[in-house]
Amino acid sequence: MKRFLLNVVLMILAFTVQNCVFPLIPFLTATPNLLLILTFSFGFIYGKEAGLLYGLFAGILLDLFYSGPFGFYTLLFINIGYFNGICTQYYYEDYINLPLVMSLVNELIYNLYIYVFRFLIRNRLDFLYYAKEIIIPELIFTVVTTLLIYRFFLSANRRLDELDNRREREY
Repeated sequence: MKRFLLNVVLMILAFTVQNCVFPLIPFLTATPNLLLILTFSFGFIYGKEAGLLYGLFAGILLDLFYSGPFGFYTLLFINIGYFNGICTQYYYEDYINLPLVMSLVNELIYNLYIYVFRFLIRNRLDFLYYAKEIIIPELIFTVVTTLLIYRFFLSANRRLDELDNRREREY
């Protein structure tokens, strides 16, 4: 239960930083997608069900904050959490290459989803401009941020595992 509450607090904190703090930093042309990083990390480490649950939570947060059809982000984040949960069988704590590749692929899927359903449908066909100005800077920021956040998340996860093991030994 403590792990779930900590993860929910991390999601709310990531949402707040992503939407309230990063836009105020003047030199950032794009911001890392912290909710996407946490959603795929939870799915990757804990499995498909956890990926679905945290994807649902992250998607609802974004749907409540941004205008548009409700469920737009929820559908995307649920799928990202689930499909990254399938890869949990390849999870090794110290293996950073797969999470970085997953971060890159997830960010690319996220931005293509936004492009298709927010721009392409409205007949805005300048994909090269969108890729150069939005997709590539966001990809770079998200992958670099994944290096930091994923390591922090792994260390917090290890500490919670140690606390759980201590409690089990005491009983």
